[in-house]
Amino acid sequence: MNAVGSARALTAAGITDPALRADYEECRRLHAEHGRTYYLATMLLPPEKRPYVWALYGFARYADEFVDSLTSPSPQSLVVWGQQFLDALAHGQSTSPVGRAMLHTMRRWNIPRTHVEAFLESMRMDITVTGYPVYADLEQYMYGSASVIGLQMLPILEPLTPEAAARARTLGEAFQMSNFIRDVGEDLRRGRVYLPQEDLDAFGVTREALERGVVTPPVRELLRFEIARTRALYAFAEPGIGMLHPTSRDCVRTAFVLYGEILDAVEAAHYQVLTQRVSVPMHRRLGVALPAWRHALAARRDAGHWVPVG
Repeated sequence: MNAVGSARALTAAGITDPALRADYEECRRLHAEHGRTYYLATMLLPPEKRPYVWALYGFARYADEFVDSLTSPSPQSLVVWGQQFLDALAHGQSTSPVGRAMLHTMRRWNIPRTHVEAFLESMRMDITVTGYPVYADLEQYMYGSASVIGLQMLPILEPLTPEAAARARTLGEAFQMSNFIRDVGEDLRRGRVYLPQEDLDAFGVTREALERGVVTPPVRELLRFEIARTRALYAFAEPGIGMLHPTSRDCVRTAFVLYGEILDAVEAAHYQVLTQRVSVPMHRRLGVALPAWRHALAARRDAGHWVPVG
């Protein structure tokens, strides 16, 4: 998206204050740089909704970088910044650009404070927790790190039934598990393993074996098991797409397809996620997004509030 398209979306959203527009633009930059697949999907939303998604992603990415940076992590800064944001949420304005955009988004869409508290709690877990004994422990982490992101998105996507919440929560978990499977080697460099220890034990895989970077038959079977589990999450989440406003469906469907294809890419790479980072090729992302873009335009026309995509 160019500057004109960004400005058009901000104007369509009714965001006119120059300082606040700059805050949202910073979130957009973070989204475009670090979340390319989801950013592409966000372009399929009506322009007036896109800035709010930029804010949700920008906030999450900014916080995550405190603990996930491979070059300059700053865990204590996460603690301080997170508390400052919660204080601002209760009493005033954030001093951070992404914080200000997030505050505005939360107030616009009545996003509960508890969602942000759960997210920050999971981010703080990354400071000290390096593994998860059982899947239930990992689920607790993923609730804050991923599921609440889906729940934060939900009011913006305009659900048609309360049942959409359970599907959105599970879709966030599926996206997170896809990332965990793809990023085993990268996470090891941070000293963490996001595959449950009970699964490693069941397949006879040790952390030391993963660190050697060799995809042995037990490692392959472990990853095959995690992929099957994650595909079951996608299967449960998929009906939730039809529970959203028609103008939101193409965005979520595109993200659903492309994140799901991360698992296909892992299989195509013969499960080599220990020494390389697989991805869905750009030509494939565009091959999914372009037909969805045309469908999204038609959905907006049918809904009577079509705005040109920019």
